[in-house]
Amino acid sequence: MKFKLVIDKAKDEEVVATVHSRSALTDRIEELIRGHTGADAIAAFSDDEMRMLPFSQIECITVLNGKTWAIDTQNRRCRLKYRLYELEALLPASFIRINKSTLANEARLERFTVAYSGAVDAVFKCGYREYVSRRCFAQIRRRFDSK
Repeated sequence: MKFKLVIDKAKDEEVVATVHSRSALTDRIEELIRGHTGADAIAAFSDDEMRMLPFSQIECITVLNGKTWAIDTQNRRCRLKYRLYELEALLPASFIRINKSTLANEARLERFTVAYSGAVDAVFKCGYREYVSRRCFAQIRRRFDSK
């Protein structure tokens, strides 16, 4: 397989892939390209500062007490000025819903743990834990099974 990348600021962006047949790789490439908005960071607020928080450094985004918070790779909370549904449209496809009020960065998920009661928690690489709803867990399993 050959790969060619041409960077030319004067031309419109276009991605063309020539393949023999559709596969899991081509589906993943298409998903990445369609999910890419061009932005790779979001304004986040903590204490008295504002910073641009790269999507790759976000473990999850959750709503607590009516406010939207991003938990970063150091397990710090940063306030976001968007609603969860707005973020869902803005974020890349690697962010998945794990319950009614939380979006998780699939790349930062370490594991899922199951309690004796059957409840499932998502454990992130920074150590943060969040409840996974049964409905969302079924969708996550289907997503991982198809890969």
